[in-house]
Amino acid sequence: MKIVLINPPSFNTITSCLPKTLDEGRGFTPPLGIMYIAAQIEKETNHQVEILDAQVDELTYEQLKTEIQKRKPDAVGITAMTFTLIDVIKTAKIVKEIDSSIKIIIGGPHVIIYPEETAGIKEVDFVIIGEAEPVIKPLLDNINDPDKLEKVKGLVFRKNDKIINTGRSELIKNIDDLPFPARHLTNYKKYYWALSPYRPITTMFTSRGCPYQCLFCDRPNLGKNFRPASAKRVVDEMEECQKMGIQEIFVYDDTFGVDRRRVLDICDGLIKRNIKIAWNIRTRVNTVDAEVLSALKKAGCQRIHYGVEAGTQKILNVLRKGITLEMVEKAFKLTRKAGIQTAGYFMIGSPTETEEDILKTIKFMNKLKADYMHITIVTPYPATGLYAMALKEKVIDKDYWLEFAKNPTEGFVPKIWEKEIPREKLFYLMKKAYRSFYLRPSFVFNKIIRLKSGEEFLRKAKAAVKLLKI
Repeated sequence: MKIVLINPPSFNTITSCLPKTLDEGRGFTPPLGIMYIAAQIEKETNHQVEILDAQVDELTYEQLKTEIQKRKPDAVGITAMTFTLIDVIKTAKIVKEIDSSIKIIIGGPHVIIYPEETAGIKEVDFVIIGEAEPVIKPLLDNINDPDKLEKVKGLVFRKNDKIINTGRSELIKNIDDLPFPARHLTNYKKYYWALSPYRPITTMFTSRGCPYQCLFCDRPNLGKNFRPASAKRVVDEMEECQKMGIQEIFVYDDTFGVDRRRVLDICDGLIKRNIKIAWNIRTRVNTVDAEVLSALKKAGCQRIHYGVEAGTQKILNVLRKGITLEMVEKAFKLTRKAGIQTAGYFMIGSPTETEEDILKTIKFMNKLKADYMHITIVTPYPATGLYAMALKEKVIDKDYWLEFAKNPTEGFVPKIWEKEIPREKLFYLMKKAYRSFYLRPSFVFNKIIRLKSGEEFLRKAKAAVKLLKI
């Protein structure tokens, strides 16, 4: 059997409240989910597998159709996130137009929330609920035998016009058992990111799950079981990336710094094995200290992305962040002192937040002297505590995400939290935040003196023009 795993185009991605001008030109990152599945297929089966990344290849839907026809698959797998669902279903429809006998398999975060709704979409043959690696082999081996598939945990499919749901797949206990993502099946030299001066870049998970309980995040409901890969495995994978000629790794863990000892062991392994590759992480301000930051710097870490969210203690508490403003200031100061770049992530429009609170957040954000800042408007997403709160308090009158899951249509606009401040005012304040941060003379000067190439200058000049347009 031949299976093609597709990262669909992103023409209809739901970007919530981020200005479209800022979302353009951000670059392309590898589709880690299908890369893991492809590697598992190669490891465990004799099935032929290919990856088709329509985003990095910048394919139109017509071009995508041609590429699928060339490959002649027996099955197609697509990862679905709620905000990419429209393009996922459009891709599935194209596959069925080519040959209705091609099996469509959908996985990803969206189907964990809405498994039977996804399986009810006529183009979809199978839905994988949960981590796909344990499920993919028995599914492919028995894809035409529904009786056997009923015994495979982690599947939803139709049988005799009935929806069969076998329950969520078991969590993988030992991440080290997984093969490295199949980067070799992608056009991996084409990936880049606007913030990085290096090319090509890649992405990487060193753990799965997150133990924290943030109100706006779905991890408390979908993936709170923190399971780290060993330090040795992480270093081995980074070494493989280096051998492939990859210049920078974006570690996509929800919170890289959960296990302090593991972080230090990873850094120690990179240093001892003389692995020279740039990398950056996402973590919380309460997971770093001077020793950890020094080790990260020596091991090649270039940038730390901190989820701050708010500049008032009141809102940090509402969002269940479990941090203080003092922790935030200390982490940014220590990171800057260690010689590592910082990126701060903020949200405005949280429950109980006033305009005065938001202005305090903007002031606090600028005070941190981060190298980069990202700010968006709070959006209650499904499977989050915030969404449950929005429904309970009638900020959102019905479960409209459920309706979208059943019938994904173009032009869908997510609802935001407007109980305290209306949408128009929130957009105004968001634009004010971006301009106040990025158009500061000190910020512009620092970016100019750090430029490493003409290409980087052009890229950042384009970004500056976009900021002026918002």
